Amino acid sequence: METSVSSIAIGLDTVWVLLCAALVFFMEAGFAALEAGFIHSRNSLNIIMKVFMDCTVGIIGYFVLGFAIMYGVDKAGLIGFSGIGLSGDFSGIGLKIPLYAFWLFQAAFAIAMATIVSGAVAERMKFAPYIVFSFVATVIIYPIAGHWVWNSGGWLNQMGMLDFAGSAVVHSLGGWAALAAVLVLGPRNNRFLKDGSVTVMPGHNLPLAALGAFILWFGWFGFNPGSTLSGMDLNIAKIAVNTNLSAAAGGTMATLFTLAKFGKADPSMAINGVLGGLVAITASCAYVEPISSLLIGAVAGVFIVLAVPFFDSLRADDPVGAIAVHGVCGTFGTVAVGIFAEQGGLLYGGGFHLLGVQILGVAAISLWGFGSTYVVFSALKKTVGIRVTKEDEVLGLDLSEHGIASYNELEHSALGGYMQHLPLQRNPILVEKEDVTIA
Repeated sequence: METSVSSIAIGLDTVWVLLCAALVFFMEAGFAALEAGFIHSRNSLNIIMKVFMDCTVGIIGYFVLGFAIMYGVDKAGLIGFSGIGLSGDFSGIGLKIPLYAFWLFQAAFAIAMATIVSGAVAERMKFAPYIVFSFVATVIIYPIAGHWVWNSGGWLNQMGMLDFAGSAVVHSLGGWAALAAVLVLGPRNNRFLKDGSVTVMPGHNLPLAALGAFILWFGWFGFNPGSTLSGMDLNIAKIAVNTNLSAAAGGTMATLFTLAKFGKADPSMAINGVLGGLVAITASCAYVEPISSLLIGAVAGVFIVLAVPFFDSLRADDPVGAIAVHGVCGTFGTVAVGIFAEQGGLLYGGGFHLLGVQILGVAAISLWGFGSTYVVFSALKKTVGIRVTKEDEVLGLDLSEHGIASYNELEHSALGGYMQHLPLQRNPILVEKEDVTIA
């Protein structure tokens, strides 16, 4: 059988998308390491378990219904529907690759959005209610926002909104959803004191957090270039360069800013500066020149340093900086398309039309993410409860929620050997000893 040129092209595109899907999925390992490193050791296993639930429950939710809502037959520009699973009509997507390859790539995006919230609610949220949120996020919250922008019938798509790989659809949505979640959940014990001061709660393993950031940076080469859905598209090289430059600029500016402001280069700000640059360029990576990507990343790096203390002033306790990285930088990156896009951008003679569409679009998506998550968390709070007890928070969620510690030797040493890892069994003497210092 003679192989045609078109079939070879389709095969190459399919392999490209599957490879990029694997890279995006591997970003979950980056999220897990980053978030675990930024929090106390006694909660690090719990946060990894929550990321696992995004990869298990979230994947199932997106398969059963989320994808059909996002890419199904449009209903009034607001929502789609094409049956259960992948059995419905998805011909409107206009794919040149197998539907299964496209679904796998999109599923990795869906769980990334949910995982953004996991870091913000770390160290005090119950495990079971988080599973519920992860399912709702991948079945309803993310697919509806994605439908608006990436389904050809979506109302923002019809207006001409540009969000190439998800600064708005994934990151702004997840970042402002995280803000809603932490406002309903409340801060960690003793995080904000009555005199207005903020208790510094440093992460237990910043090298682990840095490793997580490097994994995320690596995965972003699937996140952005993979959104071309074609390995034959020569624009993937420019997209990759723009992605890398923005990350480098974000990390550089966050480091220099903290060095100038505090006299020391803050590693956590450098890490989040890189991530802020990656988030910000995600919307425009296919539409801007490399010099613009440097500017976008640099601004994002400064925003990170300013945004983290700003949300602390609002008593929005976010242990990993997810709101600043994804909410603030995702919003900025979406708006930046209207400024820097080579076709239609304000600085390239395009006027204010695209800029206006971008502002409207990211505002709508951010409000949807915040509002829907606020409703879900409020409902969970009034029914099953979302907050662990003060005693369990002191003990640590690894032991209280899972019955085992992340670092067993460390826990045995810190607790004097009293704690045995019997599932969900706690020593009542230790629960009362709130002055026990655990990393």
